[in-house]
Amino acid sequence: MRLTCMFSFILLFGAAGLVVFIHLQDPEEIVHQQTPGIKYNVGFQQPKKDCVSSNNQDRRLRKNTAEGVATVKLSGSLHPSENVPSKLQSTDRRQSSTTFMKDYQEKGEETNSVRLHKRRRRFVIKKSPILISMNSSTLNLPTLKSEDRNNKWKSLYQIQSKRKQIMKETCSKYKSNNRRIITPYHVSRIFVEDKYRVLYCEVPKAGCSNWKRVLMVLNGLASSTKDIQHNTVHYGNYLKRLDGFDRKGIYHRLNTYTKMLFIREPFEKLVSAFRDKFEHPNNYYHPVFGKAIISRYRVNATKEALRTGSGVKFKEFIQYLLDVHRPVGMDIHWDHVNRLCSPCLIDYDFVGKFESMEEDANFFLHLIGAPQNLTFPKFKDRHSNEERTTTKITQQYFAQLSPSQRQRSYDFYYMDYLMFNYSKPFEDLY
Repeated sequence: MRLTCMFSFILLFGAAGLVVFIHLQDPEEIVHQQTPGIKYNVGFQQPKKDCVSSNNQDRRLRKNTAEGVATVKLSGSLHPSENVPSKLQSTDRRQSSTTFMKDYQEKGEETNSVRLHKRRRRFVIKKSPILISMNSSTLNLPTLKSEDRNNKWKSLYQIQSKRKQIMKETCSKYKSNNRRIITPYHVSRIFVEDKYRVLYCEVPKAGCSNWKRVLMVLNGLASSTKDIQHNTVHYGNYLKRLDGFDRKGIYHRLNTYTKMLFIREPFEKLVSAFRDKFEHPNNYYHPVFGKAIISRYRVNATKEALRTGSGVKFKEFIQYLLDVHRPVGMDIHWDHVNRLCSPCLIDYDFVGKFESMEEDANFFLHLIGAPQNLTFPKFKDRHSNEERTTTKITQQYFAQLSPSQRQRSYDFYYMDYLMFNYSKPFEDLY
């Protein structure tokens, strides 16, 4: 009886050891041991197509920026990296048994091994990043023609050189250059105009609506900027975004197109966004942002305010902006330009300012060889009867805040102030 029990225990122990051994086996090694013709469910995930241009795909790309990335490296050439680990689906290790033949057929085993290696190689290449030069630009700002060197364009050209130099120095001082990565998210705000080879990074409240109108005219989608309505500009989907192209398309345009962005004094841009989104009826910002802000920061809020989200005060809006535990996320209208356009990652050829919009914009159009009758529109896109947000209006809004809140707001936008050479908006800031 004891011998029978011991023998049964030994058999059970051996069987358990065999199961553990099978579970610990590397799937690739098991595939190498298979007989040709016997399938083993390794379960490779089929790679997705790169950067499909659709809204759903854009959302997926922004959630998972690990796919289709472009790695920044000083080499300047396109070479897929084969050292990037690829994710494989978990193998089904609960198969009851796997039949092995005693005599291996060398030719069949070698064929399986080669086939597996090629399949894994294709998978790795599909998922690997694009290696591009640090500034991803082989094209500098177009040079001035001989007839332009003695007129007003010369001084504007020098201003551009200075702005780019300050931007590069700030990036060198505060941003690391080691193995930085360009993902679809980094180029998701960049609009493409292929005819004149222009890339424009959209910065809300810095003339973006009128710039989109200009790009549509350049592309032949309209004959005049005056003919294009606001909803057509922002919701018509007539302009392509850079993240809608595959990796080669992104790489090619970053290297050969003229890249530009227009920025605005950070506090002034913030007040402009607040006035637009919270002081006028809005069926998105009031229920989404307004309700959350009033609920968190207003004491004894009325039921009507909590229901509609209307009537957010500027001080409450600043409390939300500076809260590390915001009740609702960040929005592009008050996010940092440094995050929207990644100027330390993408080498912009032209940096314009809202404060000198007409002069800078028309200079840029001159440089790219745009039609002479095309000028940057002067009209106000929204709430045309309302005064534009000026320095004076901005100071009136920030006067509602405590010195501590003004300082923290300045700290929040510090990199934008530094990178684009804006002076401190208040004397008591340090």
